[in-house]
Amino acid sequence: MGILDKIVEWIAEQVMNLLDMISTSVLGALGCNMDSFLRYFPAAETMYSVFVALAIGLILLNWVWNVFKNFGLVAGLEAEDPIKLSIRSVLFIFLAFFSGDIVNIALDIGGTPYNWILTSELPPLSFADFNSVIVAILGVVANGSVALIALVLLLILAWNYIKLLFEAAERYILLGVLVFTAPVAFAMGSAQSTGNIFKSWCRMFAGQMFLLVMNAWCLRLFTSMVGTFLSNPLFV
Repeated sequence: MGILDKIVEWIAEQVMNLLDMISTSVLGALGCNMDSFLRYFPAAETMYSVFVALAIGLILLNWVWNVFKNFGLVAGLEAEDPIKLSIRSVLFIFLAFFSGDIVNIALDIGGTPYNWILTSELPPLSFADFNSVIVAILGVVANGSVALIALVLLLILAWNYIKLLFEAAERYILLGVLVFTAPVAFAMGSAQSTGNIFKSWCRMFAGQMFLLVMNAWCLRLFTSMVGTFLSNPLFV
């Protein structure tokens, strides 16, 4: 079984090295800011001005349409109060034009706990050394080829950790889409009939930031667990 043990140990070492590389790359790129998003999707910043113009156009179109309805040009349809409509339209034109600044303020607020989580002090971490810890534990409680059992456990652990990393990356991309399409979402708030769309966008935006923070928290919990095992004198 010596050859099999060495093959299994080599595979386990490569799996943990790969996990270490992926973890470093993903955690370093994510955050409640759009720097990484713009680095991989530079067209989003260019097309943002298109969404601003589209949003202002939608607000003005809705404004004119509802004013016409108030004058009875379209019979049988309900219309909003023209004064309230005008105030609301001017307000949301302002919000749509400065939506980028508003969203960045929200990202700064949401990014504060995210940065606290990522910069918190944790035990030293090296995924490649974690395999030897598992082998040492299994060697106490099991007989036979413990390296093979350790490999199975490592594969299960690595697969679930990678899924969590990609879930965090997916949340970050979705957050970027919400950020750069924010002007259109603000435009939906200019009318009572479409106000629910704007409220839904606000809930989705806040929810994605919260889930991104919770993903980072879960990942840091995992890495702290690994670091604690590696720093434990029983396994060094």
